[in-house]
This record gives sequence, C-alpha cells and structure tokens, in this order.
Amino acid sequence: MEFNVKKLASDAGVFFSRAMQFTEEKLGQAEKTELDAHFENLLARADCTKNWTEKILRQTEVLLQPNPSARVEEFLYEKLDRKVPSRVTNGELLAQYMTEAANDFGPGTPYGKTLIKVGETQRRLGAAEREFIRSASISFLTPLRNFLEGDWRTISKERRILQNRRLDLDACKARLKKAKAAEAKAALWSDEVEKAEHELRLTQTEFDRQAEVTRLLLEGISSTHVNHLRCLHEFVESQTNYYAQCYQFMLDLQKQLGRFSGTFVGNAESASPAAATSPPVAAATLPAVPTIPVVPTIVGVPNSVAEGVLNPNEVKPPASGTRRARVLYDYEAADSTELALLADEMITVYSLPGMDPDWLIGERGNQKGKVPVTYLELLS
Repeated sequence: MEFNVKKLASDAGVFFSRAMQFTEEKLGQAEKTELDAHFENLLARADCTKNWTEKILRQTEVLLQPNPSARVEEFLYEKLDRKVPSRVTNGELLAQYMTEAANDFGPGTPYGKTLIKVGETQRRLGAAEREFIRSASISFLTPLRNFLEGDWRTISKERRILQNRRLDLDACKARLKKAKAAEAKAALWSDEVEKAEHELRLTQTEFDRQAEVTRLLLEGISSTHVNHLRCLHEFVESQTNYYAQCYQFMLDLQKQLGRFSGTFVGNAESASPAAATSPPVAAATLPAVPTIPVVPTIVGVPNSVAEGVLNPNEVKPPASGTRRARVLYDYEAADSTELALLADEMITVYSLPGMDPDWLIGERGNQKGKVPVTYLELLS
C-alpha cells in the first residue's frame, strides 16, 4: 500500500514537471531541445503519409459504397468482428425489377423481350460490381486500414513517449541551470548540482534511446509506401478488369438489341406517324464498330457503296440532306475508306442510299470517308 502511494506521488510529480516544462516552452520562458533536420523531415513525412492515407481510404470507401448508412453498418460489423452480410447491388435489384416488369407486360412482346435482355445485362453488371468491391477491399482498403490501425498507432505511441522524454530532459536541464546559478552564490548547493547532473545524464540516455526507436519506425514509412504502391497497382488492375467487363457486357447488349431495332422502329412508326418525320439524333453510347453487310446493287448508287466498300473519290455529297456533327470520341480509321476522327471536332455528314444505317459519310475539308454513327452527336 505504501509503495503504491509513493508510486502515485512520483507519477504525479513527473506529470506536473512535464506540464510545467510544456507550458513554459509555449510561453517562451524555457529552452526546448530541437530534433535534427533529418528527424524533423521523417516526422513531417510520416504525418503526410497518415493524412493522405486516411483521405484516400475514406474516399475509396465512398467510391465502393456510396450509401453512408451501409458504410456505417459495415464498420460496426468489422468492429464487432462479425461477417458483413451479403447485400444486393443496385444493378442486381434493377435486373429483378425489369424481369418482373417483363413478366407482367408479356415476355413475348417487344418491350418485354427488351426488358429481359437489359435486365440480364444489369444482373451481370451487378455481379461484376460485387466482385470488384470484394477484390478492391482485399487488395487496397485492407492494407491501408492495417497501416492506420497498426503501424501508425505504434508510431504515435513511440512519438508520445519521445515527447515525454524530451520534456523530462529539458526539465533536468532547467534544474541543473538553476542549481549552478545558486551554487555561484553559496557553496551549500554543490550537492544539488551533482544530483541534477546525474539526473540529466539518465534522462539524456533515455531520450537518445527513445529517439533511435522512433527514428527506425519513421524510416519504415518508406517500406509502407512501397507496399501501398503495390496495392495501388492491384486496385487499378481490379478496376480495369471491372470496367472492361462492363464495356463488353454493354457491347453484347447493343448487338442483341440491334437485331430487333428494325422491328421496334417499325412499331413506333405505325403508332406515331410524326416520329417518322423527326430528324434522327445520335446518342452518346459506348462506341461499337458495326459490321458492314453485303448490300445488293442499287441503281444510281456507286458499286463501291452497294458492295460495302467505299471509294471516297466516287462519293459526291447530295444536294440536300447534309448535317453538321460533333465527334464524341477519338476514332482511328481501319482502312483508307474510313475517316479518322478527333473528339470534339466538327464535321459534315450525310448518308447514301444502300449504306449501312450504322455508318455515314463524313467530310472534313478535302478529306472524306465513312464514320460510325455512334461516335457522333448529330446537330440540327
């Protein structure tokens, strides 16, 4: 019991001494031991790493799970060391609604068939999203979280200990300075000087030892950067695979819907005659290079166009029917019959009888060639 009381009194004395030293430093009334420039750079680099890792981690969590309530729920499950329950993605939920709607409207109707096809694609997109979230969480989020909850906590703890050792050291320096000043006035203080010098040697040793421990941990930040760089490459690879899958799914869907586009357009025209006179407008869709079917010879049309092969020298613009168009994406010409495009440039386009509806003739100055409609925004 007596030992505990003495220990508590000693701890209280140390705490009071540190508090006094810290306050006097803030008021400019006490000297402070400065760390060397290299050590200060290591501290600044560590703080920078911690701050940006937190921001990147939080924003990546938002990217993978935009719903804040769901993020809080996942956080609580992780803290309770329990498995996060499987959650239906938005794409999968949309697929479910489209399938149910198709059954109500009639799966044999054009609208029902399309809902089923689009719903199936949404289901595949949702499954791909789920796999991307799982992969990104394992390869990217987990290492960042481990650093903040593991390595950084250790670094912070050792830095606090180093700060206390520095306060103790500076307090000893201040006591020694006062003892020497008093010794100059009376020889009776010689014992106090010797005691202060002994305490200073002990605190200096402890400070140097703690500074070395902290320095080694701070230098380990370089290894942390290397590890996070590897994780970042894995994250990019997962994201690339995810978007490549989404792109391929949408291309497949576009091709499937294209087989029935004539039927749907015909139904729309019969239901609304005014739609037939409306000018076509190209939407910004995923660029797909369509195949060119073989078209029979048409009177008055160059054979090259009818055969699906365009010779620019044979093409002449019609007297009317040309339009201006803005290019949505860069396009590299596959051969000499096509016109290469640059995003945001303006060109003149028109169609010729017998041409594939997915293509137009594009002109830019003295250059002309075939261009895909999906790469264009037709202007009125």
